[in-house]
Amino acid sequence: MKFSGLLSLLPLAVAAPAPAPAATETPQPDVFSIMSLRSASPIHFGQVSAALGNFFIHLAAPNATCEGDVAGPSAYFQLEDGALVLYSTDGPRQQAYVDRSGMGQGNFGYTTDPTNPPRNGEVTGWAINEAGNLVFDGSEGLLACPNSIDGAWSLWVSAGVTNPGGNEGCLGFSARTIGIDEPASCTYTS
Repeated sequence: MKFSGLLSLLPLAVAAPAPAPAATETPQPDVFSIMSLRSASPIHFGQVSAALGNFFIHLAAPNATCEGDVAGPSAYFQLEDGALVLYSTDGPRQQAYVDRSGMGQGNFGYTTDPTNPPRNGEVTGWAINEAGNLVFDGSEGLLACPNSIDGAWSLWVSAGVTNPGGNEGCLGFSARTIGIDEPASCTYTS
């Protein structure tokens, strides 16, 4: 009798939820590049580059000046107290800014004078989330718009405008950070 009672509890024991796995944090890279993730699109697995004071995906020749003449299509970044900076071991720091005003519409660029960002330019608010994606002000709202210089896609931060700057065909994407073990120190064109 007691044995049959135990058997009747067996389905309940099997149906009990397993304990939740221990939470693990994605390690934050010190220096990183950014890869665009937008499945089934022309920007999927694209590399983010910096040139002419702006950021792009699929820019073949960003014309950066790097140590050891190793300039490639990817820009290297660091986070410093919530600010996104282009990695460099010398020279002035090149710092990213976002202009979410009505005029800026989410303009995402960089300046070589971090003490003097453009009017309405926000320089802090950047972080890497638990998935390893770069976020601004807690949002993964980054946009890439086609038909920029040399066939590249220009980058914007979502400011509630679907096609900022008069662009058409813009796509939202996740900005996955990829840790770089041996980054090249570069200065990007402005």
